[in-house]
Amino acid sequence: MDRLGTKGLGAVTLCTFGPGLGAAYAEVFQNDGYDLALLSRSGAEFEGNKDNNTSMKAYACDAGNPESLRDALMSAQSDLGKIDVVIYNADLAQFGTLDDVSEVEFEQSWRVGASGLFTSAKLLGPQMAERGSGAIIVSGATASLRGNVWTTAFAPSKSAQRVLANALAKQLGPKGVHVAYLVIDGVIDTAETRTNFAPNEPDEFFINPMHIAETALMLVKQDKSAWTFELDIRPFGEKMVGKLLVP
Repeated sequence: MDRLGTKGLGAVTLCTFGPGLGAAYAEVFQNDGYDLALLSRSGAEFEGNKDNNTSMKAYACDAGNPESLRDALMSAQSDLGKIDVVIYNADLAQFGTLDDVSEVEFEQSWRVGASGLFTSAKLLGPQMAERGSGAIIVSGATASLRGNVWTTAFAPSKSAQRVLANALAKQLGPKGVHVAYLVIDGVIDTAETRTNFAPNEPDEFFINPMHIAETALMLVKQDKSAWTFELDIRPFGEKMVGKLLVP
């Protein structure tokens, strides 16, 4: 089966889908004509734009469990055909100090952040390479570049994810598969972050999730003569970390 969306595009696998950035990815890619395979723990569905004739399927899975994730990806292929784009948006935001985080929580964070990306790439990467096209876009974080006292579990997970993405880019890039890592340096604007994380901050403090998703779509469309691997995104008032690693 090789179903194409309304603009001759294949399917996007979004792992994981949910409110906020996940929903923004779904909206932006659906509006561009892609079919959507939405993976999440709950199997949540997306209302989306019902007028553009794209297909959407929702699958319940655990991104940190290789068998569960692999089964969901294979079901998506069976239902929607070839997967042209993987948006790896899964992480376990396990924040805490060395005193707070258990060994189990540390491993769970790594499994969702890094092992799930490996499972996705291992199944779909060779298929993309055989076709000579495709993209794997990873939602990363500043924690991939540095640690902090409260990112004892989160930073190692995101760092492993970033280095894995780099390795994938080196292997799959010459075969026509674009792998890119988004360093999201700031707080994404959601109802939860505004309520629980930064209730008193102005609008410009936050990153609009739709704009992150639009950046991901831009990366998917980049010409292979000038591919981006790593791209950092921040609101205009955020401190830059990069090479300076501002504390």
